Amino acid sequence: MSLPLLEARDLRKHFPLRGGVLQRTRAWVRAVDDVALEVRAGETVGIVGESGCGKSTLARLLLRLVEPDAGRVWFDGEDVLAALPGRMKRLRRDMQLVFQDPHASLNPRLTIEDAVAFSLLVHGASRTEAREKARALLGRVGLDPRLYGRRYPHELSGGQRQRVNIARALVLDPKLLVLDEPVSALDKSVQAQVLNLLLELKAERVLTYVFISHDLNVIEYVSDRVLVMYLGQVVESGTAAALADLPKHPYTQALFASAPTMDPERRMERPPISGDPPNPINPPSGCRFRTRCGFAMPRCAEAPPALLPVGASHEVACYLYAADAAPIPS
Repeated sequence: MSLPLLEARDLRKHFPLRGGVLQRTRAWVRAVDDVALEVRAGETVGIVGESGCGKSTLARLLLRLVEPDAGRVWFDGEDVLAALPGRMKRLRRDMQLVFQDPHASLNPRLTIEDAVAFSLLVHGASRTEAREKARALLGRVGLDPRLYGRRYPHELSGGQRQRVNIARALVLDPKLLVLDEPVSALDKSVQAQVLNLLLELKAERVLTYVFISHDLNVIEYVSDRVLVMYLGQVVESGTAAALADLPKHPYTQALFASAPTMDPERRMERPPISGDPPNPINPPSGCRFRTRCGFAMPRCAEAPPALLPVGASHEVACYLYAADAAPIPS
């Protein structure tokens, strides 16, 4: 098999909490802990989990927008973390990020056309070439450059601003797009339009996506494979179809059970998961989900479970599926 386009191993990022007169480190927020993933060319890998589970931090670690405390990242066979500034600038042409907030991620002082063309100017293109390509991309994402090109971000709707962000990410002809909650700030009808646009662009340009969202419906619609994160760690991974048909981890089961449904026979009478996520400054020992899990056992507090294969391309970090585990209650 060919090498993955993007590969990460044992990524870790802890943020210091400082206080006092000397601003000494009092504690650490464990945002990402020993996360690994592989993304093959042309694939869409979805990352899903509750707010605060480390999804956005992981996205920035993959693109080296935040330096990890430990771990390795390879892009197209090249060690990203070892790249010098000049080489890193070249790598960034092939790895682009679409941010969650379409308004905050655009410079209010730049017109839409200039915002899309800016990256090309930074990478040495002429102003004429940059503007021509910016206009072509604006047209491709559904914004007539003659009508919208000279407008400013505040003159556009949320969906239009996100289309601008997508055009800006594509202007350098990248191989990989990391999309951090790209439709969470949009209403449902606009979400569908933007998602369909992303799927069309992926097919046209042979792109690879890492798609981050807390919405299971969105993740299931766009993804080939899915990673489920909880409190900085991956608790389950597999194909989108496998996780939708038979989720294994109690947390994944709770996520699917909490998704809204129009079926009156599937009305929710009690919450599928209780309590709030633990504090990432001092997470529980062993399995981090054990304090909210109905199947918790004494061994869950002793050591974190490793990801175990439970099917073809399906892994779960749960002692319920260990070789010596008792039968799972039905």
